[in-house]
Amino acid sequence: MFNGNVLIADQGKITFEKNYGLANEETGQKLDNNTVFELASISKQFTAMGIVLLEKQGKLKYDDNISKYIPELSFYGNISIRNLLNHTNGLPDYIKIFEEKWDKTKIATNQDIVNLLVQYQPKPVFQPGEKYEYSDTGYTVLALIIEKVSGKTFGQFLKESIFKPLKMENTFVYRRRFETKEIKNYALGYITDSSGHKILPDSLGKEFYTYYLDGIVGDGTVNSTTEDLLKWDRALYTDKLINSRDKELIFNSVKTKNGEETQYGFGWFIGNSKKYGKIVYHSGGWPGYSTFIERHLDNDKTIIILQNTSDTKINAALQQVRMIMYH
Repeated sequence: MFNGNVLIADQGKITFEKNYGLANEETGQKLDNNTVFELASISKQFTAMGIVLLEKQGKLKYDDNISKYIPELSFYGNISIRNLLNHTNGLPDYIKIFEEKWDKTKIATNQDIVNLLVQYQPKPVFQPGEKYEYSDTGYTVLALIIEKVSGKTFGQFLKESIFKPLKMENTFVYRRRFETKEIKNYALGYITDSSGHKILPDSLGKEFYTYYLDGIVGDGTVNSTTEDLLKWDRALYTDKLINSRDKELIFNSVKTKNGEETQYGFGWFIGNSKKYGKIVYHSGGWPGYSTFIERHLDNDKTIIILQNTSDTKINAALQQVRMIMYH
């Protein structure tokens, strides 16, 4: 039913921490508190933080047009960095384009996304600011902007600016097929085949998108542990990286041009509940991984769930977890 690690904290104190199942089906290696998981879209909050830190250093502005940093994309008009951060950019989905147009024997990088957009010029889905539509493409462009502005790789910049200062020693950008490296305590991600057996996505061959999209960063590819994510959660209550002005932007929903709430800030979904107060959260899904982090800002409670199978749905369990937390 469930294969992964769970950590629940109340005001930063761990009230529940447990590991269920295996990190590696073949060797029988069990998960433990320091097992590293691919975070999938939870990575977006680190990409957003990278941009916030560069803005604080005066190296970019949120309302800069993206063509200032990636001139090739000027044909998309006035898309700002802010539009990328809160998914109001209207850029087409790169995953679909790659499925149709990409040479699957090669592993793509972020620059390849820009190159394909330039080559095929797919129309924007809507004009910037008009609508909210969750956009992986937007976050890959943000990662490229981070690299261009900082002069460092995305992974290096996050390491120096976020992971090292917060002592997140088991957190890094990792592209398993693009840049192979040995990680001792790693949760391999499993999917289920048609007969119900757990298999690795790699067994589906190079035509499967986890292979040829493995070089792309920004929308995913941050890897971490439950305990490192708790360090991240704690730091966000302090001014260690950012101040209250920055937090206003990160943890508040923006409106589209017609006044609709997006329920998204900078790399976080925003929710308000009569029962639990203000909640910010993000989920992540990628073949083999299903991840979740939720922070109750008014009551300082934290839920972190990292799974290395992508089939389990955790919404029902979450309701119960919240009830227990407030019991």
